Amino acid sequence: MKTQIESAAQGIVTKEMRHVALEEGVDAHIIRRGVANGEVVIMSHQHPIGIGRGLRTKINANIGTSSVAVDPELEVQKAIIAVKYGADTISDLSMGGDIVRIRRSVLQAVPVPLTTVPVYQTVAEHGSFRPITQEDIIETIRKQVREGVNSVVIHAGLTLKMLSMLREAQRVMGMVSKGGSLTSAWMIEHESENPFLERFDEILEILRARDTVLSLGNAMRSGCIHDIRDDPQSLEIRANAELADRANRMGVQAIIEGMGGHVWIGDIEKYVKYHKKIIDNRPLFVAGPLPIDVAVGYDHIAACVGASIASGAGADYLCYITPSEHLALPNLDQVREGTIAFRIAAHIGDSLKYGPSARDLELAKMRRRRDWKGQFELALDGERAREIHPQAKGCTMCGEYCALELMDRYLGVDL
Repeated sequence: MKTQIESAAQGIVTKEMRHVALEEGVDAHIIRRGVANGEVVIMSHQHPIGIGRGLRTKINANIGTSSVAVDPELEVQKAIIAVKYGADTISDLSMGGDIVRIRRSVLQAVPVPLTTVPVYQTVAEHGSFRPITQEDIIETIRKQVREGVNSVVIHAGLTLKMLSMLREAQRVMGMVSKGGSLTSAWMIEHESENPFLERFDEILEILRARDTVLSLGNAMRSGCIHDIRDDPQSLEIRANAELADRANRMGVQAIIEGMGGHVWIGDIEKYVKYHKKIIDNRPLFVAGPLPIDVAVGYDHIAACVGASIASGAGADYLCYITPSEHLALPNLDQVREGTIAFRIAAHIGDSLKYGPSARDLELAKMRRRRDWKGQFELALDGERAREIHPQAKGCTMCGEYCALELMDRYLGVDL
C-alpha cells in the first residue's frame, strides 16, 4: 500500500486528497503537489484533514488523564465537546487509568484524527525510567499504530549534547515539555542517546505501514516569555527539519512542532517565519503561544492573541490552550472555551493569510438587518450567542435607540 506522500510523488491523486481539496475549496492537484513536497500533510480518519501551506489553519485539542486525575468517561466527553465546537484533531495524552481503553473509546467516539505521545504510556505503565528498554518504547509505538492512531509525537531531535547545553543555559523555566522531559529522564537514567533518534528508521517503517503521520516534538521550547530562543532550541529545530526530510524520503508524512509555549509578542511573527524557513515550509504545529505569563486562569485569551499572530505569520496547526492551563486538567466548559478561543485565533490568522472571509461579510449583513437567527448561524459559537441573546428581537444594549434603526429611518436606507 502506498502512503499519501508516495502516491503524491508518483502523480496519483488519492480519494483523501480529493476530500481535502473539496473541504478547502482548492484543486486536488494543488493538494497532491503540497503532499508530494512535504508542505501538506493528510491525516486520514473518518474525516481526512489536510494540514499545511495554503490551507485553513487547523486546531488540535488535548484531552487525557493524569497520574492523579482519572475519569475515563469525562475524557471521552471532552473529546466529543472539542469536536462539537470545532477541533480538527484530538490528542489523547492520558497517563493514568486504563490508557488503552481510554484511547479506544476516544477513537470510537469522535470522527476526527487522533494523536498520541507514546512515551507517556510507556512511562505510565512502567512507573519509573530504569526498567524501560528501547524495545519497550518501540513496542508502545507498534501497538498504538495498530490500534489506529493517526499521528504520533516523538522527541527525536533531542540529543545528549543539547541536554548538556541546557544545563548551562540561563533559562528561567528550563525544560517544560512533558514528552521532552520524560525522554530526557530516560536518557540520563540510562546514560544513553535518545532512543527515538537511535531507532528512527525502525519507527519510520512502523509508521509507513499504516500511513501514520510523524509529529516531531519540540522538547526545547520556551516556558516563559523571558526565555528567548537559545542554542538548544535552534539546534533542535534544525535537527527536526533534517528528520522530517528523512521521513518524507521514506514515505512518511511529517509535522514539525516548534516555537510553542511562551513567546514574547514582539518575537512571534519573526520566530514563525524563521521556523518555516528552516523546515522548508513543512506543516508547523504551535502550542499557543502565550505572549504573556500573568494571564493565569485566562490563558486561553492570552494564547488566542499569540496564536492569531502565529497563524497569520504562517503557522499551520494550533494546539489549543484552556483557562485551566498551568492549573489543572480542564473540565468540559473549559474545553469548550479553549476550542472556541482557538477557532477565533485560526479565523483571525487565516484572515491575515488569505484576506477577510466571506463569512464575516455575511454576518455583517445579517447584523445590519437585525437578523438574529442569521447571525447565530454564522457565529463561531452560535449557542453562546443565543445564551446571551435569548429574546426573539431587539437588544438591551441600545433598546429603542439602536443606531442602525435610527439611521435606516432617517437616511431611508433600504437593504
